[in-house]
Amino acid sequence: MTSMKRVLFLCTGNAARSQMAEAIARANHGDAIEVVSAGSRPAGFVHPLAIRAMADVGVDIRDAESKSADRFIQQAFDVVVTVCDSAAQDCPAWPGARRLEHWPIDDPSSGGYPGFVATRDDLARRIRELVGSLED
Repeated sequence: MTSMKRVLFLCTGNAARSQMAEAIARANHGDAIEVVSAGSRPAGFVHPLAIRAMADVGVDIRDAESKSADRFIQQAFDVVVTVCDSAAQDCPAWPGARRLEHWPIDDPSSGGYPGFVATRDDLARRIRELVGSLED
């Protein structure tokens, strides 16, 4: 890639899926992309099982904070990815986004810890593909 691409991951609460996506992207592709996450209606916390699932692969998100999408609304991004249907409905368009993608990923909390592991692994695969698509 010729320059850092900017990516925003959005979900409703910014408590699990988007937090894990941000952490995976930063840990595995931080040399190629600048990444942040946010929520359309932030929960105010990061889910403990998301923290645990990420710790199991050596990524520490204990100090991550649930952030509002409003914080980033005026910023430009190469890609904005909604990782849940609710966020896609809340944010059907994003000013300043060159590309908008929707990944309909189920809420991992309904599956307990194994749901968070499956979500983490699904996100890692999707993010690898996304980063590959950003290469010049």
